[in-house]
Amino acid sequence: MAQNRREPITGPAAAPVAAAGPAPDTYPSNTALYADPALVEGVDYGLRSRRHPADPRDPAGRTPAVRTTVIAPHGGGIEEGTSELCLAIAGYHPAGLHPHPAGGPVHDFWLFEGLRADGNAALHVTARHCDDPTARALAAGSWNVVAVHGCSPARAGLPPGARAVLVGGLGQVLRQYLVEEFTAAGIRAVPATGRERIAGIAPDNICNRTLLGAGAQLEITADLRASMFAPGHNTLAQRATSTLPLFWAFTAAARAAIARVEAEQRRS
Repeated sequence: MAQNRREPITGPAAAPVAAAGPAPDTYPSNTALYADPALVEGVDYGLRSRRHPADPRDPAGRTPAVRTTVIAPHGGGIEEGTSELCLAIAGYHPAGLHPHPAGGPVHDFWLFEGLRADGNAALHVTARHCDDPTARALAAGSWNVVAVHGCSPARAGLPPGARAVLVGGLGQVLRQYLVEEFTAAGIRAVPATGRERIAGIAPDNICNRTLLGAGAQLEITADLRASMFAPGHNTLAQRATSTLPLFWAFTAAARAAIARVEAEQRRS
């Protein structure tokens, strides 16, 4: 698929700078959010997930052990574009949820989405406090989790307008492959090492609650996410049908990294 090529940058362009953190979360956990009688599922927030059954009758005669879950804990209007990216990395077109690319591997996924016209930031629950039962179960049954997040350039310690993905998490090999694949696709990939707020290295971060105790966290700057959708169509209602080539280049790179790490895990 044709795409604009840019010179890849795999290291930080500037040293991390101090940035004001976001306001404290309104809710200390998903459980607390779900218990708030002022919130209505399907109106204020939505939950989407898909778990694929393992087939014990594979050619080797055993249940496949390797599986990957893709999650977006702050989807919808909280961190715009992360829902659509989560679905596409999992192997589904965000418009219609049909497998895409056809015949390609699909992965389990889970999304928490803010559905309000505004004020979705109040629905943010930090990844360390994500205790949704489905999210926890999917992560606990997976060798790998790729969590898709959004951040501002300032929070990432980058200059205003920076278009980059910060790659964190405790899954060292998966992190490496993600940086390599994004870079090969011409997408600026910056290791999140040293950027404490977005490094994703806490063991209780949902991305690390896997069978291996490690996963990957993608923090995608707002400017990079905005450039993945048609101008003027970066809204909750329009994003799924306004994806640009950069969107598919990004998701293809993430899927290639997942395929590489899964292939190694099957051989081990």
